[in-house]
Amino acid sequence: MSDENDLKKMDESRSPRVGAKASQAAALLATVAESAATPVPSAGDTVEPPVPDTTLTPPILEVRPPAQGPRGRRGGRVERVTGAVQPDAIAAILAARHGDPFAVLGPHQIEPGTWEVRAFFPGAQGITIVGWHDETALGTMERAHPEGFFVGRIPSKERPGYRFRIEYPLATRVVHDIYGFGDILTPAELNQVREVGSDATYRVLGAQRRNVGGAEGFLFAVWAPNARRVSVVGDFNDWDGRRNPMRLRHDGGIWELFIPDLVERMNYKYEIVGAGGDILPLKADPVAFAAEHPPATSSVLTGAPDYAWRDAAWMAGRGTHDPRKTPISIYECHLGSWARVPEEGNRYLTYRELAERLIPYVKELGFSHIELLPITEFPFDGSWGYQPISLFAPTSRHGSPEDFKEFVEAAHAAGIGIILDWVPGHFPNDAHGFAYFDGTHLYEHADPRQGFHQDWGTYIYNYGRQEVSAFLVSNARFWLERYHLDGLRVDAVASMLYLDYSRKHGEWVPNRYGGNENLEAIDFLRKMNEAAYAHSPGAITVAEESTAWPGVSHPTYTGGLGFGFKWNMGWMHDTLRFIGKEPVHRRYHHHDLTFGLLYAFSENFVLPLSHDEVVHGKGSILGRMPGDQWQRFANLRAYYGFMWGHPGKKLIFMGAEFGQEREWNHDAGLDWDSLDDPLHAGVKGLIGDLNAAYRAIPALHERDCDAEGFRWLVSDDAENNVIAWARHGLEDSLAVVVSNFTPVVREGYRIGVPEPGFYREAVNTDAGIYGGSNVGNLGGVQAEPTPSHGQPYSLTLTLPPLATLILERTEG
Repeated sequence: MSDENDLKKMDESRSPRVGAKASQAAALLATVAESAATPVPSAGDTVEPPVPDTTLTPPILEVRPPAQGPRGRRGGRVERVTGAVQPDAIAAILAARHGDPFAVLGPHQIEPGTWEVRAFFPGAQGITIVGWHDETALGTMERAHPEGFFVGRIPSKERPGYRFRIEYPLATRVVHDIYGFGDILTPAELNQVREVGSDATYRVLGAQRRNVGGAEGFLFAVWAPNARRVSVVGDFNDWDGRRNPMRLRHDGGIWELFIPDLVERMNYKYEIVGAGGDILPLKADPVAFAAEHPPATSSVLTGAPDYAWRDAAWMAGRGTHDPRKTPISIYECHLGSWARVPEEGNRYLTYRELAERLIPYVKELGFSHIELLPITEFPFDGSWGYQPISLFAPTSRHGSPEDFKEFVEAAHAAGIGIILDWVPGHFPNDAHGFAYFDGTHLYEHADPRQGFHQDWGTYIYNYGRQEVSAFLVSNARFWLERYHLDGLRVDAVASMLYLDYSRKHGEWVPNRYGGNENLEAIDFLRKMNEAAYAHSPGAITVAEESTAWPGVSHPTYTGGLGFGFKWNMGWMHDTLRFIGKEPVHRRYHHHDLTFGLLYAFSENFVLPLSHDEVVHGKGSILGRMPGDQWQRFANLRAYYGFMWGHPGKKLIFMGAEFGQEREWNHDAGLDWDSLDDPLHAGVKGLIGDLNAAYRAIPALHERDCDAEGFRWLVSDDAENNVIAWARHGLEDSLAVVVSNFTPVVREGYRIGVPEPGFYREAVNTDAGIYGGSNVGNLGGVQAEPTPSHGQPYSLTLTLPPLATLILERTEG
């Protein structure tokens, strides 16, 4: 094929980037330089090299005898040459179809003491070779092709150091030769990328700031073992895939290229020629540390985060407590819809604005943690973040990575931990993402029975591929270590564990034993948890797992999955079903309140009232409550009291803390004007007091995950819809929780208790300050030496209507 045909095909097939700033790129062309060194052959690596293709084979270079020329700075003569490189080699470079651009471009020793330097700079009028440290002319280069291919010779006993002074129509630039640099990544680094549990993915891959021989720039590295060619394209090279093709390091199927002189905030992607020879849609960097604001899809140069943190005391203190014995109360939040700025086009709040508004609000209410719906960059707002593409980049919707770091630091300064909703179970099929990344099913399974999620229209990671599991585990470590996050809530764990999840017979592939367990996913989850707990003391992992899979929150050495906690989805479904019934019918559903205690201590549970319960026509939590306006709010308050008194850590989704009426809408802020209504303000006040009691009374949190901390007092009074239990702390702390789920005041209700003393009314959800009827026990009651309910002492209580009491035993 002629060079003209090569160029024509390239122009027709290249995927253009919408909105590329051509004029800016032309001025920045000079910042692009070019690098050398041949690939290191694979030594026992399992990654197969690309399929051989004669159009990609490095051409044989014909070298003509040198001509006389001016003497260079190093004491040798600079030679001028014409046509030293074969036309087919030049054509392959111009068409970006050469399998090894380093075999053509950069410096090449053609005989002892003589080096030939070759460069490709479209649009350049002339190039002079100048010194590495100054602009002393070492000689000129001759145009070997009108498209911008230049050749020159320089005498040197060793590999020369030099730069290019490039003349453009409107500017002159001095740049390094990208193809004048040798291999950057070491064999050890390449091997570490494949180690599941290592942090090498985010230390090695992506666009990393590097200083190479005194030259500042970015080292680009991407895993694409089956690609025939990978180029870095961006604002700095007019998005032209011919200009910066990368070197394939056969050690691990990783392509690398060091580009000096680039500055942060430039946009870039990878242009990949796939295994079949076709140019794929431009791909975002899988390990990009920043990304453009959607709907734009480019990665953004910023380098791996390495901040100077001011939260050393928080990080040190975090690891001194057993999370199972601490009061964990989580405020689940979607940053894009917590609040908006309507006077400015309904824009999002920035991370720094959220630090100023959200964090003080959460602190006021007494929550211990904020759980963020996914903030790893995602293309589609309607996915709420659950279909991410740039797993290492905080979404740019709210600001820069540095802004997100400030948000986390502000939370820690306020004594609040940050948990990230993390999505390693699937990824979207957007063309710029992971799907068919190098022309093969690299990140996903090729078989749709294993690799395609039918419910969500997304691809499923191939956990059996070592590099994929290593990528995901490294990502978990990245958020915990580089952004100091305090936990990961892992989304859709059930869909990962079961090969037949949401599939009919014949739509799934059994494992090697004939079962439906995804053995590779199980292994991945265990290694992820082991890495998280080994490297981030005090951080927690939480599984959203909706089945009866055993040992989800048990240690891996006992056969468990290794999570710290598991969402108690059964408790949530049962109790919401109960509280949604009219009180007159609740006697027939009393088991919905008691059944959860049969398995409450089989895992370390979190009780979740999450975003999933206020979408898709389910209404709000308040919207599920029966009765008139007063009864609806009374039911809600009684339910919250029941929840905070129940064993297990607590989680509610934003808006539920003040009883938002409408269902959650991700495109709008919460209904903050509701707080003008005393009933809504009363719910907010109750949540603050419940969190305060949960923290202050050890019995309510120290044994959340221990059956020894729970004792039934009244479990069978379905007729009156009354339920009661005792909670015990590690020492002598004792609390009694009593709920009355009828709108009837029950006077003189006797409940047995295990210890004598005065039982202070710590929380009464019917208190007038919350909007209740103010029925209660005048601050508390004294235990009587009258046995009841199998206990040696008892309390005679007035049970308020549709209310929960939390009583703390004190001496007296």
